[in-house]
Amino acid sequence: MLDAARSLRYFARSRNGCKAKAQEFYCLKGAMIMARRCELTGTGVMTGNNVSHAHNKTRRRFLPNLCDVTLSSDKLGRSYKLRVAAKALRSVDHVGGLDAFLMKARDEQLSDRALKIKRELKKAS
Repeated sequence: MLDAARSLRYFARSRNGCKAKAQEFYCLKGAMIMARRCELTGTGVMTGNNVSHAHNKTRRRFLPNLCDVTLSSDKLGRSYKLRVAAKALRSVDHVGGLDAFLMKARDEQLSDRALKIKRELKKAS
């Protein structure tokens, strides 16, 4: 399939954290294939129908409004680049910042990078 010397294998956690159902992602020359999923809320792609005036239905995808943002942590004193949905940005602002949001969030929703930040916050507290 892909040349083993040029490709790296990545295993992604499924949503429930089960390693047995891991999917393989391939990375060519350092460019990783990224999922269309929010790193803080877990919001992903949804599917549905386009419905015409004559009620013909064709399948479509509803993509989340993902933004590459830099969020700063007050306790750790540094910034983190995350791929976050616009709705999650409003939630982070409403709760009171990245630190408060991560401490309230369930671990199943967070990405591996966000979980790492959450562990660092727990250590710093």
